[in-house]
Amino acid sequence: MWLEIDKNSDFSKHNIPFGIISFGKQKPRVATRIGDYVIDLEALRKFGLLKIPRNILNQPYLNSFIGLGKKKTNQVRKQLQEWLSDENSALKKHFNHVFHKIEDVKVHLPVRIGDYTDFYSSIEHATNVGKMFRPDNPLLPNWKHIPIAYHGRSSSIVVSGTNIIRPKGQLNANENENPIFSPTKRLDIEVEMAWIIGKNTELGENICTEKAEDYVFGFVLFNDWSARDIQRWEYQPLGPFLSKNFASSISAWVVPIEALEPFRVETPIQNPTPLPYLQIDGKKNFDIKLEVELNNSLISKTNYKSIYWNINQQIAHHTINGCNLRIGDLMASGTISGSESNSYGSLLELTEGGKNPIKLTEGIERKFLQDGDTISIKGFSEKDGIRVGFGEVIGTIFPAKE
Repeated sequence: MWLEIDKNSDFSKHNIPFGIISFGKQKPRVATRIGDYVIDLEALRKFGLLKIPRNILNQPYLNSFIGLGKKKTNQVRKQLQEWLSDENSALKKHFNHVFHKIEDVKVHLPVRIGDYTDFYSSIEHATNVGKMFRPDNPLLPNWKHIPIAYHGRSSSIVVSGTNIIRPKGQLNANENENPIFSPTKRLDIEVEMAWIIGKNTELGENICTEKAEDYVFGFVLFNDWSARDIQRWEYQPLGPFLSKNFASSISAWVVPIEALEPFRVETPIQNPTPLPYLQIDGKKNFDIKLEVELNNSLISKTNYKSIYWNINQQIAHHTINGCNLRIGDLMASGTISGSESNSYGSLLELTEGGKNPIKLTEGIERKFLQDGDTISIKGFSEKDGIRVGFGEVIGTIFPAKE
């Protein structure tokens, strides 16, 4: 490749993610990322190098580009890879007009998110949390039979780098007493992966597990910020509400599912065997390493490959009742936790419900997040000299508003 980039960059030529950028007086537009550069795809179109209709790449969201279909978006991705490998390519000739350093641009929320579903698909996480409330029976009877999920709030999903305002609500540590109103005292994270729907379905249509990936455009990192004390008081009987809908953060660059092809792995053994509409054939999980830092201190390392219910099963279950999907819809995995204590994906688990604080640096501990704390989640896949990453999803906690 004629463009020199760090061998450890998340954004190698094997990746070619898509996102939205702006710079100077230019309006937001579609771009890709390679190393520490972004490539302005609207500028490439204007030079006649990309055969894309007008008013597709000059949009503030990827939805119209995604709507061109996988055949076209994959063609764009492959063309960029070919140009990056060709010393005499037109891309190199237009370097000064289409390449920008990442620090010189602003990244935006990559998609207009219509609907958002959050699953609960890590058996380790579900077991760890279940033990806190039901030590003898941590998994509810339905957990191994259906991918559990709830419908979340899409309007409060923000791009990486957006500050997070501490939420307020009703707290009640003792159900025999009246609740109090207060900013949350147990602000937490949830380390997740999420994927963007890339194809519409009709109301009443079902998607089978074999075809589910045809409806996935790409993946992002996801942090589902959670107020555990608010959640404890409100979650019965209908599930989380104010404890979850104040903010969720996603990474800026959408990595096409095709870029993750080399990192496929087997789904963990599912026992009992799922009902026929949830059964799968082949490798449907992905080996994606995830790292969590709190104020620059590494607090957890986990991996998406351990997820019990994979995306094929989640999409099949989501649509089995005829629920329609739309381009830009976002679905998240739920908290990803491993089997070891240093691989848990939430502070709730890492601190055993706040009983055992995490030691960050000498004299500094955390049970849950304090104002001024910064959380960074990074993710990447690596195999046989090929590295494909997601960058990071980062957020800093600001005090509750008066």
